[in-house]
Amino acid sequence: MNPYSISQEKLPELCRQVRRDIVRMVHAVNSGHPGGSLGCAEFFTALYGSIMKHDPSSFQMDGIGEDIFILSNGHISPVWYSILARTGYFPVSELATFRKLDSRLQGHPATAEHLEGVRVASGSLGQGLSVALGAALAKKLNGDDRRVFTLHGDGELQEGQIWEAALAAPNMKADNLICTVDWNGRQIDGDTDKVMPLGDLKAKFEAFGWLVFVIEKGNDLAEVTAGLQRAVDASGKGRPVMNLMRTEMGAGVDFMMGSHKWHGVAPNDEQLQSALGQLQETSFGDY
Repeated sequence: MNPYSISQEKLPELCRQVRRDIVRMVHAVNSGHPGGSLGCAEFFTALYGSIMKHDPSSFQMDGIGEDIFILSNGHISPVWYSILARTGYFPVSELATFRKLDSRLQGHPATAEHLEGVRVASGSLGQGLSVALGAALAKKLNGDDRRVFTLHGDGELQEGQIWEAALAAPNMKADNLICTVDWNGRQIDGDTDKVMPLGDLKAKFEAFGWLVFVIEKGNDLAEVTAGLQRAVDASGKGRPVMNLMRTEMGAGVDFMMGSHKWHGVAPNDEQLQSALGQLQETSFGDY
């Protein structure tokens, strides 16, 4: 369905370009969230480049007849903006307006600016699963056989609204709903195990009635793609699907990995050059 499709052979290169976009966008305005964005580059590349059935050339808010995506942890907007631009939703040059006055690319995704690809304003953590569940049920009521995908941070699972929706989705047989948790073990204040331990997430979601899979290497493009395809193949059988995806915050940039400190800190000039040196230029080109 995607007329702007990118060959599967070029997806690893696209993933690297997305990372280059992230660090450049955040650096340019000395503001934003590079850590989680870098950690989810493979997820977005796989989702938009291989898995979802979507058409950037005719974006409609209702998403009828195509798969839709809801970003719940809206602070990782840089990675989403990059993949939306790189797959044809809006001009790549617009990435240069990130977080600037009158830009459509706000720090957290918003709908008032009518940015193609964004259907829900997000950033107030904990709300995305409820919204995605509503969208999934709407598709069922409309006789639309497409799916709803959503992404959450693991620290976000400390919000109570998540568990209300998690309890409701299996009860409502929302088997067209595929959720993924960025399971990096870190949040803004430190490691999740120190801030508020999440316990056995797989057992918890299974106890609520979800079909749960674990993607052990969330920064391996092939494994993420296979994991998302496994979820698609398992959908439509009476239960919503949950992917617990283990990633590394700051993946791809060595000095950002292994710490929560890069959750919401922009690289300085020297750090930007170091990051770009590790993320070699691609045929896609910088914006």
